[in-house]
Amino acid sequence: MKNTIRIGIVGAGANTRALHIPGFQKIEGVEVVSVANRSIESSQAVASEFSIPNVYDNPYDLINADDTDAICIGTWPYTHKPFVLAALDANKHVLTEARLAMNASDAREMLYASRLKPNLVTQVVPGPLSYPVDQTIIDLVTEDFFGDLLSVELTISAFGAHEGQSGTFINQDLPFMWRHDRDLNGFNTMLMGVWYEAIERWLGPASSVTAVTRTNVKMRNDPISGKKRAVAPPDLVEILAEMYSGPILHMRISEVTGLGPNAAWIFGSKGTLHYDIQHQRVETATKNDTELTILDIPKEKQAFWRVEAEFVGAIRGEEKIQRHTFEDGVHYMEFTEAVYRSSQSSKTVYLPL
Repeated sequence: MKNTIRIGIVGAGANTRALHIPGFQKIEGVEVVSVANRSIESSQAVASEFSIPNVYDNPYDLINADDTDAICIGTWPYTHKPFVLAALDANKHVLTEARLAMNASDAREMLYASRLKPNLVTQVVPGPLSYPVDQTIIDLVTEDFFGDLLSVELTISAFGAHEGQSGTFINQDLPFMWRHDRDLNGFNTMLMGVWYEAIERWLGPASSVTAVTRTNVKMRNDPISGKKRAVAPPDLVEILAEMYSGPILHMRISEVTGLGPNAAWIFGSKGTLHYDIQHQRVETATKNDTELTILDIPKEKQAFWRVEAEFVGAIRGEEKIQRHTFEDGVHYMEFTEAVYRSSQSSKTVYLPL
């Protein structure tokens, strides 16, 4: 097909295989032409599964090859910066898996590099967990349903938020994984970045962060080495943040609060909203009400996953990246790093960094 967009895949983990590769292959005029995974054997396995013609042993060879127009990076955060910078240097459009980077400095370097190539499309995969309600909450804020924004409460029990269930009790037996290693994951912590993205979509960015964290399970068994390894990131985070839009935000992100809720509350001078994340239900009340009422959200106001289509549409000049830009990625990396700095220093950290 004329003007076919050719995609190369660097890192074919679970999300890439479940969403990105099938998503690209469904789009007319798009071909997934190459893959480089963690080993040549795993690359060949992915190529066979998805009928991808070219396999590379070295991801930089794939990035620099003449057979691609765009690169999809599905690796862990510690490789995002070098692969993104290499793709931009090779004049390739680039979609990178979240989180954008290891820290705020790396994220800003990636943003600045993208600005030097304004002809190229750059996108970071968004967190879709609040898609069904995002536009509804944004509209309520815009329409002054809340009046003056006063307070926001967000409680997330990380495993439950993935599975549509309430939070799990502390589990000493879960294995060590790459997310427990700061050398691979940077300052990213549980689902904190995903949910800060949602809060920022609704209410704008935070202006300050004060945080206390705990790592309750300090050692986990590494299934690869068979040895115990120290866990660096916390499994319980308590955050107080001031928002530029007015309210005080309290966030609890946890993997250890048994049967804890997955819910958000927004309190204003005129209205209150409760978002039951477990059941994807929104309830509201005004100052004249005595109880909350379920708010019907029409299908046309509910967003859905279209990351690959948006990326391709932006390359074709048909739309602009909305979810999410590298600027958005810098914001959540600054917030994530501010939480870490505050927890280590016992001081308030002001944003932007």
